Amino acid sequence: MAQLTVRYFAGARAAAHGTSTEQAEAASLHDLKQILTERHGERLGVVLKAASFLVDGLACHDPQAALPARATVDVLPPFAGG
Repeated sequence: MAQLTVRYFAGARAAAHGTSTEQAEAASLHDLKQILTERHGERLGVVLKAASFLVDGLACHDPQAALPARATVDVLPPFAGG
């Protein structure tokens, strides 16, 4: 499992009870989403299902891809507006 820094933005931060940054350990995005949902509740789980993820600044679309140690994972919920 990789030690990660997770950063929440916009609605993801609100769903994580105002947490902007936290540490977590996970092997993949799939695992990370489960861990964060258990930690913060189903409201965040719903956001995570629709969110985009950046791993060290690069978009990651494969939930099973291995996360590198000490990576920063940005959680970006869908944004409204034009």
